Amino acid sequence: MKPQVFRSKTAFVLGWVWMVFAAFNAVDLVRRGTIPSALVAGAVLAVLTAAVFVGCLRPGILFQEHGLLVRNPLRNVFVPWKAVDGVHVSHAIVIESGDESVRCWTPQASARERARAVRRGAAGSPARSGRYPTSQPELSKAERAAAQAMAGRTHADWVATQITETAEKKSHDEGERGSLTVTWSPSALVVLAVALSFVIAALIVS
Repeated sequence: MKPQVFRSKTAFVLGWVWMVFAAFNAVDLVRRGTIPSALVAGAVLAVLTAAVFVGCLRPGILFQEHGLLVRNPLRNVFVPWKAVDGVHVSHAIVIESGDESVRCWTPQASARERARAVRRGAAGSPARSGRYPTSQPELSKAERAAAQAMAGRTHADWVATQITETAEKKSHDEGERGSLTVTWSPSALVVLAVALSFVIAALIVS
């Protein structure tokens, strides 16, 4: 099974935009900066970049062969497909496994996104008859059915459905149920440690 990754596309794009901006400024500090002001600016840049990495670029939900890997900002949570007992969505996707549960950092369903999804579904409902013509284009039967099926559903709801359906398919495979496991993310810890080292160096020099 080829790994699939689900995340907030907006956060991912903005995260990489910041990375390019940070790299440009880091080069500029090295070439033109003077100690200690350059080191202080570098420390601020490092802290912000670390926050963007752990909050925007790292988080995601990965579909793997034997289970689901949830990458939250600082921790990784692996849930075997057979151990997925339930999935529901509030503002975030929550995966239940036995007496434990994991709240996924991304994708999330904001109130604005859910309201937009409701309006999208309403747009696919049959138009009410009236005296005056409407400016909305008339949808085909298939388009109305698709819009009604997605009424009120956000990207997070869709991902939750994919998790549930995949877990149901995989539950018929042979093997033990397994259990949810939580580990610290090495990449997140390394990035935070580097940012902390810049802050300490800036405090010492200044």
